[in-house]
Amino acid sequence: MCFRLLGHLRYVSAGITTEELNQVFIRSCRMSQDIGQNQNRVYKLVLTGGPCGGKTTGQARLSTFFENLGWKVYRSPETALVLMSGGVKFPDLSKDECFTFQKNLIQTMMQIENTFFELAQTCKRDCLVICDRGVMDATAYLPAEDWKRMKEENGWNEVDLRDNRYNQILHMVSAAYGAEDFYTIEGHLTRHEDIDSARKLDSITAQAWVGHPYMDVVDNSTDFEEKLMRMISAVCSRLGLDPGDRLKSNSKKRKFLVAGVPDLLDFPKCEDFTVCHDYLVTPSRKMQARLRKRGKDGVWTYTHTIRRPEINSQSVELRMAVNFKDYQILLAQKDDRHLTINKQRRCFLWNNQYFQMDTYLEPCQEICKGLILLETYTTKTNNLNLPDFLKIEKEVTDDPQYSMFNLSLKDDYKSSLSNIISASEIAD
Repeated sequence: MCFRLLGHLRYVSAGITTEELNQVFIRSCRMSQDIGQNQNRVYKLVLTGGPCGGKTTGQARLSTFFENLGWKVYRSPETALVLMSGGVKFPDLSKDECFTFQKNLIQTMMQIENTFFELAQTCKRDCLVICDRGVMDATAYLPAEDWKRMKEENGWNEVDLRDNRYNQILHMVSAAYGAEDFYTIEGHLTRHEDIDSARKLDSITAQAWVGHPYMDVVDNSTDFEEKLMRMISAVCSRLGLDPGDRLKSNSKKRKFLVAGVPDLLDFPKCEDFTVCHDYLVTPSRKMQARLRKRGKDGVWTYTHTIRRPEINSQSVELRMAVNFKDYQILLAQKDDRHLTINKQRRCFLWNNQYFQMDTYLEPCQEICKGLILLETYTTKTNNLNLPDFLKIEKEVTDDPQYSMFNLSLKDDYKSSLSNIISASEIAD
């Protein structure tokens, strides 16, 4: 079966052994998560957010939900809260002491998390590790020059600490944004922020995670119960789990054609990446497979995605992180009908909405020259608040011409209408 799926003959001709192919197939049939020693799924989730955003309640609800599904759930505690409860007060610390404290906080956080990550690896069940905040949360409270110095001294970089370390980031927006009547600090021993301060903390915390490929922002556009349901649904969606009628989730990707982009100075805080996509050979037109290489400054993450044919009007998309060796093996299966898609991806937050803006780079098809597409996931079907500093030409969500699959298709193959498939069939 795996030979048909991955194109066995094509691999053999490329000098790839059957054993290598089998190992890649086993890993590729998992989602974007680690594989434990017992072939169990290991999913590392960061739950973050502003004050009074529902993080504590959300962690409990997530734990109960996944435990009821038969998963083992580990909860890595908030390291800053543990250390601050030991008598640390920032006003009492000098600048050098603050630097040392923050460095040790991050190192302690990583060690605590690693303990749970290693336990999850040996678990006999699928395992969810919920990190009560993650490494990048700590960087939000560091001056830029201190964070740069800390990275240099410890050999750290954002791609490893942010993108490779965690599978998904969930930011729970503070009630200070959109649910002000429910914002309170009563009953919380360490919370003392007023609404303005809470908004500021929410913003810098969210900005610290900008750039992660799987970041979901859960705002206050609904009541609190529905907010929690949307939070759980976001995790299920990334994992490819079908919760049935237990959750409501009508979030979808929306895509817009951008006609004009301002200078970088007019953007909010953002992160830029180079992204390369390659489509792979599959046994049928209804199945899609692709590779993605994403990174900056020579540090990369690699992702393998397979979208299977629809069953009962539902399609299943499998996504997993792969290492460089697996990436090279899979790249030998590149579909000659498609060109490599090279893009500059800019990630940013705008009014509590997470956006990705892709600028297509040459060499590319004629239609891709100068092409800029803006994407976001949202439950809104109307009145979506788009960045006002961008010149948006039109929405192209359902236009198959702007699917990455069709944009990468070589002109020689576009003459056949059977090659141009609808946007609903695309695994972009």
